[in-house]
Amino acid sequence: MAPPDPAPRSLATRLIWFVALWAGGVGTVVIISYLLRWWIAPH
Repeated sequence: MAPPDPAPRSLATRLIWFVALWAGGVGTVVIISYLLRWWIAPH
C-alpha cells in the first residue's frame, strides 16, 4: 500500500506555485518569440 499523503498544502501556497509556473511558461514563450524575431527579421 502507498504511504499516507503528507498534509495538503494551503490554498495560498498552491496559488503561488500556479502563478509562478504560469509566469515562467509565459516568460519562456515571450523570450523565444523575441529571439526568433531578432534572428529572422532583417537587421
